[in-house]
Amino acid sequence: MTASTDTPVLDTLAAMTVDSIERCGLDERTLILTRIAALAAMDAPAISYAAHIGPAMQTGLTSEHLQDILVAIAPVVGTARVMSAAGNIAEALGIAIAVAEELPET
Repeated sequence: MTASTDTPVLDTLAAMTVDSIERCGLDERTLILTRIAALAAMDAPAISYAAHIGPAMQTGLTSEHLQDILVAIAPVVGTARVMSAAGNIAEALGIAIAVAEELPET
């Protein structure tokens, strides 16, 4: 058994993500695009998108790319999921901006 921490859920999610990335043959950009599409398909909450904002920005994804993802998956997942995803992405961006504003400048 592994050592106990104060954030066992976050630690588990981080370990799962690292394991997934190590086992996946996709490039970083395609991986993030795929994950965002999957989040939209399952009607994930804003916090799930928030976890992907940093990696998405690091790969050069823009808001236009996110819109393109939603347009591409709309015929498959439906309008309700796409509209929900758009709102959740916007909320996640707001969360990321608020957090960034609270961080000390380096």
